[in-house]
Amino acid sequence: MHPLFQRADELSRVVIGGAIEVHRHKGPGLVESIYERCLIHELSLRGLAAVNQRLIRIEYKGLTFEEPLRFDVLVEGCLLLELKSVQDILPIHKACLLSYMKLLDVPLGLIIHFHEMKLVDGISRMILTGANQ
Repeated sequence: MHPLFQRADELSRVVIGGAIEVHRHKGPGLVESIYERCLIHELSLRGLAAVNQRLIRIEYKGLTFEEPLRFDVLVEGCLLLELKSVQDILPIHKACLLSYMKLLDVPLGLIIHFHEMKLVDGISRMILTGANQ
């Protein structure tokens, strides 16, 4: 089991509650950046640390370099959020979240789709392979 999985699993409940609060106040259909800033603020009000960019080390066939990785929200270093406000969630959205989870070694991710009328209908949970075993 990934050492951060339990913590990420616990945080996911708090984060979903925070996202529901943002959605309740702002409603569906706004641009993703508005939800991102509001959710980061909501999480800070709940005592959680959240960032939306990090410098990471990339290694590829002997090449090593650092690159700023722009993801939507990383909560407490163990739960990655991909925020969407689009007509439909596509497979590429899930693939992107999984790629970022691998790069950051984050065991759990959530796609939160703010375009839904009822936010809980727009939440997808993604687990890094083997992280919960």
